[in-house]
Amino acid sequence: MRCHVQKTVAKCFAVLRQLRSIQRSVPTSVHHTFVVALVLSRLDYGNAVLVGLPAYLYNRLQSVLNAAARSIAGLRRCDHITDTLASFHWLKVPERIKFKLTTIVYRSLNGTAPNYLAADLRRLSDMSSKRRLRSSLTVQLVVGQSQCLTVRDRAFAVATFYLDRTSYLSILFCFFLCGLWSLRFLIRPH
Repeated sequence: MRCHVQKTVAKCFAVLRQLRSIQRSVPTSVHHTFVVALVLSRLDYGNAVLVGLPAYLYNRLQSVLNAAARSIAGLRRCDHITDTLASFHWLKVPERIKFKLTTIVYRSLNGTAPNYLAADLRRLSDMSSKRRLRSSLTVQLVVGQSQCLTVRDRAFAVATFYLDRTSYLSILFCFFLCGLWSLRFLIRPH
């Protein structure tokens, strides 16, 4: 995964350097659109497999997100970036990964995800030995075992265990009452 993160960060910074050369030639809204389309889409592509990475790899990905926000807002490197990220309604990298994983779990439970993902998730109530338990009335998931040592806890069925209680409760809330669009607002930290 370290190699994947390094390549992603290098490509994103290369695009930001190219966009810096045309930044004064285009309006701010166009520059914003280019950054979102060329940098953030590359950063978000397949990021659900990045769950459980070490903090230094998250920091590398976060540096790309910070540089993209500074490029759009016209900030210097020494300026604070947290308020700018909040004004753009951008989540930090660990939160983006958690949102992506939560969305995939919601879609798997709702039946709109591909079958190979939905097959990895099993509800506790679907197990014949657990049907009489009080927990069978909830939509709790059984955490599977990962078989590959290189992937370990980043396997989809095991990675759902890393969703904290608030994310899991937001999945349940949206599963029963809301649509997928409201799930986005429940995970947002601010």
